[in-house]
Parts: sequence; structure tokens; C-alpha cells
Amino acid sequence: MTQDLDRASAAALRRECGLVTPPLGWWRWLGDAHVLASLLAALPVWLALGMTMGGRMQVAHTWGAWLSLVLVQPVAEELVFRGVLQGQLLRLGGTRRAGPFTWANLATTAGFIGLHLISQPPAWALATAAPSLLLGHLRERFGSVLPATLLHAVYNAGFGLVAYGMRT
Repeated sequence: MTQDLDRASAAALRRECGLVTPPLGWWRWLGDAHVLASLLAALPVWLALGMTMGGRMQVAHTWGAWLSLVLVQPVAEELVFRGVLQGQLLRLGGTRRAGPFTWANLATTAGFIGLHLISQPPAWALATAAPSLLLGHLRERFGSVLPATLLHAVYNAGFGLVAYGMRT
């Protein structure tokens, strides 16, 4: 009986933290209009970054830096922010909305910006608000951190490729 409760508790915690397969399965969610729009929205941002920042962008020079940018950072940040923080805020009543976003998503985005203030200039940290809100929306839409994590990795990869391509 105790093992059944432990399993049930673990399963509930995984659901709350979004550590589940999206309802459309592992990959069919990629065709969702919200996911596709989020991917397409990144293209003009990457272009604008390249045109305005040029060679001033920091480049990931080593394989380790690329691995961190495209795998480690997205996985860690999404587990902490969209998984644990947003999941617990949703559970505690953060499902009320302020416009199109839940309070849980807005609070998580504030924390996400705060994290980026540690290592980035204020304008860059604030620029993470829009992608953070999109990632939070996808986490809520699918009940899983997987779509947000993969999109975060794509965003970081695009940013890294633009920085690499624009180096002086």
C-alpha cells in the first residue's frame, strides 16, 4: 500500500512539473500552430540581432560552450522555471489570467528575467521576456516541459549561429 502511495505521489509530482509526454505524443505536437508560430517568430528576431549587434555578440567558441548553450542551459532552465516553478504556481492557483497569460506564467517569466540579469545586461535580460512567455504558454498548452525545452534549445541554437556568423 505504501509503495502504491509513493508511486501515485511521484506520478502526481511528475505531472505537476510537466515531466510527462505531451498529449499528442513525443513528436506530433511539432505540427501545432502555436509551436510553428513560435518557431517562425524567431527568424526575424535572429535577423534583427545579426543586423543590430553584428560582431559584438558573444560566440560559443568550443564544443563545450555549444553543448551548454543548446542542451544544458535549455534543459536546466526549463526544468527549474517551466517545470518546478510554473508547475507549482499553477497548482497553487496561478491559473487566473492577466490578459492572455496566467499569473503563473507571468511570475515564472519575472524569475527567468531575474536569472538572466545575473549574466547579461539589463536590456538583454528583459529581451528574454517574450520567449519566456511563449515557452510558458507551450508548457501550459501541452502540460509538458518537452515542447518548451526543445523550442528553447532551437532559440539558443539560432542565437548562437547568428553570433557565430556575425563575428568579426
